[in-house]
Formats: sequence, C-alpha cells, structure tokens
Amino acid sequence: MSASLGLFQAAFAQALFASQDIADPAMRSLAAQPAFAVYRNTVMKGCIDALEANFPAVARLVGSDWFRAAAALHVAIEAPRDGRLMNYGSAFPAFLANFEPASQLAYLPGVARLDAMWCEAHAAADADLLDVAWLAARTPDRLAGLVLAPHPAARWAWFDDQPVFTIWRRNRTPDDDMTDAGEIAWHAEGALITRPRDAVIFRAVGKADCVFLDACAAGLPLADAADRALAADPGADLAALLEGLLRSGAFASLPAPPTSERSP
Repeated sequence: MSASLGLFQAAFAQALFASQDIADPAMRSLAAQPAFAVYRNTVMKGCIDALEANFPAVARLVGSDWFRAAAALHVAIEAPRDGRLMNYGSAFPAFLANFEPASQLAYLPGVARLDAMWCEAHAAADADLLDVAWLAARTPDRLAGLVLAPHPAARWAWFDDQPVFTIWRRNRTPDDDMTDAGEIAWHAEGALITRPRDAVIFRAVGKADCVFLDACAAGLPLADAADRALAADPGADLAALLEGLLRSGAFASLPAPPTSERSP
C-alpha cells in the first residue's frame, strides 16, 4: 500500500511540475483535465509566492515581475521537497548563478545565499549559548585544546571581491535609515547570521572570522582554528574576533566537562 502510494505521489508531482514528461497514460489523462490545470496553477503560484517571501532582498533588487518570472522557471525544475515552504529555495542561489538574464548582476547569487541563510537561521534548532564566563576561566593550555561548536542557527559566508553583505543588508532592511548611506565601496565582505535567542541577527565579519568558524565547524581545537584564521589574515586580532563571535551568539554550549576540568 505505501509503495503504491509513493509511486502515485511521485507521478502526481511529475504531472504538476513536468507534465510534458508523464509516462503513465492514466496520469496523463488526469493532467489533461481543466480542473487539474487550475490546481497546477495554484501550486505554482504558492511556490513562487514562497520564493518571493524567502528571498526579499533579491526581489527588491530585481523587482517583483522579474523575480516571479525567474522563480517560475526555478519551480519548474526544482519542486519543493518539504511541506514547510520556509525551507524552500536552497537551490535558488545556484540557479541564479547560472541564469543568463542575471549574468550582469554578479552579486545576485550571493544576495540570494544570504536570504537563504536568514531562513535557515530562523528555522534552526534552539540551543543554549556557550558560557562565556566559563570559557574565560580556562587556562591558556586548556583553552587551546577546546573545540567550540557553532550554534545550530549560525550561518556565515565570505564573498571575494564583492560587497554582498552591504547590498543584502540595504535591501533586506530598507526601512532602516540607510537611504543616504552613500556609495558602496566595492570590496570583499563576510557575513554572519545567527539566532542566539528569539530574533535573527546579522553583522559583517572578516575573512579570518569565516575561516575560524569553518575550522570550528570541522571539529578543530581553538589553537588550530586560530592558526588558520591568522593564515587567512595575518593582521587579525584574535581576541577581538573571538569576542565578537561570542557576543553574536555564534557558539553553542559545550557538554558538561568532567569534574576534574571544572576549575581553571
């Protein structure tokens, strides 16, 4: 019964999003019904609406008409795989990177990536934050060997040669007083998006921050993460870097240490 239902659901989804490829005569007959066309249009509109809601900075940059035309093409080749439409669109940045009409907007896939990261941070699992006081009490030797785990809601990215974060921020929060912020300096930027408590927050970060977080996510101890950060940016202030990441809620709490390690 479940296998038959799965086959029907797969064929039904194909009829919705790729009707020209329907092989089953019965499903082809169903898809030819006028009522099915109405249903298909309703589903397509819902998917396009979801993409426009999930990628507001992209939509503001290109305009609603352009965005919805591009979104319709994306929906036709990449249907939702999750009933929670806030999770829809993970492949949209890559789609834009290969979308010829967007080729003159080199920053657009990066802006889409940040929109997607915002959605991921918003929907991520809750977790306690790293105890900063406990961390500050560690001796240098113990601190060097600690492995910090990024918070489940933490997302970060580095963009070479493009001020993607500034472009995204100005279009993601247009109600902020940024209208007269002046011209955008064209240089590389990094972004950190987190949700340490109830609200998603974001800020610009340097390349060393992103490399440091990459190392932590890979399970490397702090000493190795610091070495990699300095290799990426020899002038980085590691103390300020760590303080900024901690203040942003970028790390989850560590498992309770053994009794022998609870004192400095």
